Amino acid sequence: MVVRELSPDEVDRIFHGLADATRRDIVEQVLREAQSISTLARRYEMSFAAVQKHVAVLERAALVTKQRRGREQLVHGNPEALQRAARLLEDYERIWRHRVRAIEDILAEDALTQDPEERTEP
Repeated sequence: MVVRELSPDEVDRIFHGLADATRRDIVEQVLREAQSISTLARRYEMSFAAVQKHVAVLERAALVTKQRRGREQLVHGNPEALQRAARLLEDYERIWRHRVRAIEDILAEDALTQDPEERTEP
């Protein structure tokens, strides 16, 4: 399970990185094509420094990487990190589905053990 492969801090960083709409948009943009921070900053109504901070949060979560090209830093999306996040959510879904099946089994077992006169028809 991915839940056990990632430390609690790593999970927190991934979800924190994806919790903000601007950061999700940045991830989407750089997955399509690597972009400089200044190019990214032109997309948003915020300062260059604010975009830089968003990129730093994404970098700490390993959702993006930066690569120096001359005076610029290109931001690249990290599809492997997104795959880890997707597997993590799938793991949580499996846990949830297992719990739902267990509840269904308990209800079915309970229905079988009830006295037929006590059963209520829908």
